[in-house]
Amino acid sequence: MWERAVAWRYLRAKRKDAGFALISILAVTGITLVVMALVVIMSIMNGFRAELLTRMLGFNGHVYVAGALPLADQNRAETLRRIRAIPGVIQATPMIEGQAMVIGQGQITGAIVRGVSASDVKATEIVSKNIKAGSLQGYGEGEYGGDMVLLGQRLAVALGVGPGDFVSIVSPSGASSAFGMSATQKDYTVGGLFSVGMSEYDQAFAYMPLEQAQLFFGREGTVDVIEVKLSDPDLAPKLKFEIGRAAGPGASVQDWTEKNQSFFSALQVERWAMRFILFFFVIVAAINIISSMVMLVKNKGRDIAILRTMGARRSAILRVFFMAGASIGLVGTAVGFVLGVLFCMNIQAIQQGLEKLTGTQVFNPEIYFLSHVPALIDWQETALIVGWTLVVSFLATLPAALHASRLDPVEALRYE
Repeated sequence: MWERAVAWRYLRAKRKDAGFALISILAVTGITLVVMALVVIMSIMNGFRAELLTRMLGFNGHVYVAGALPLADQNRAETLRRIRAIPGVIQATPMIEGQAMVIGQGQITGAIVRGVSASDVKATEIVSKNIKAGSLQGYGEGEYGGDMVLLGQRLAVALGVGPGDFVSIVSPSGASSAFGMSATQKDYTVGGLFSVGMSEYDQAFAYMPLEQAQLFFGREGTVDVIEVKLSDPDLAPKLKFEIGRAAGPGASVQDWTEKNQSFFSALQVERWAMRFILFFFVIVAAINIISSMVMLVKNKGRDIAILRTMGARRSAILRVFFMAGASIGLVGTAVGFVLGVLFCMNIQAIQQGLEKLTGTQVFNPEIYFLSHVPALIDWQETALIVGWTLVVSFLATLPAALHASRLDPVEALRYE
């Protein structure tokens, strides 16, 4: 009890200890700002990553099944039935995907055309629930699925077309003949424009009914791939082997982590690099704790000598100054943690306030494709931040505390 009482008394600075008080305030402030910055920055990075993954994995599949035998018309229905019966699978979509040239109102550009049935397009909510113009009505209706296509909104803008307009699609790999593969060109009606919130998809993709795509790309009787979506994308590496068994002999299975390995590896490296750099800021902030503790020990040399002559052990002196220094780190970490969490939880309100105050748009959705700054608090990562800060703060306290415990009472009182 007396150790805690002395440590608390030392922290309550008097007029003669104004220098120590100022440095202590700066130390607490530094730790607070660093912890708050770490929580906010890592949460925003996690938010962007989550938004990116949600959009990418909502638009694309989580597991891909290829192979001529399981995807042939006579086997495909049974293959789909077995795959859909696996727990965790929420959608299995037979798909054709090919590159083509799209000609609009005097404009021409390249695009990736996906052949997907009407029911599967409706089940892909990131597309069906983000139709910005036109509708899905008429898609997949008529002979060979009809002649209606869906275009990404930015692709339609580049072509200068809208719902009801005609576009010509040219494929270099059409039907085969005695002279080899011949190019195919056909006119289609634009039924709807979708926007999934990522420019790479909105300006590059078009949807065509599956039967029409088989005819257009010369792939009657088969599809390119079965795209499987799961209730949890993180289960893909685990369920990949079970899906492969269900698909049967001749199937080749690949999950999303393998298909986009370089991209997600870059994201992971960036995340760890940012974490590594920011954690060094904690060490810089902890230097203020060392400065404040060195000054405290210097100012309290006579007190240490008197306590030692009264019978206080070296370990007791060590604990007194350790508690005094650790309190600075503990208070700064706690305040920074609370402020960081509150900032992340109210980030939209803060953004709106800044926009009203400055009269400018802080986060332009036309550029970032998001209406607000995303923030996702990872509590395990936040616990790591708090733990690391406390460890660094405690270690920064030890040198001065050890010096105080080793102080010779005779030398401390010689000139008093």
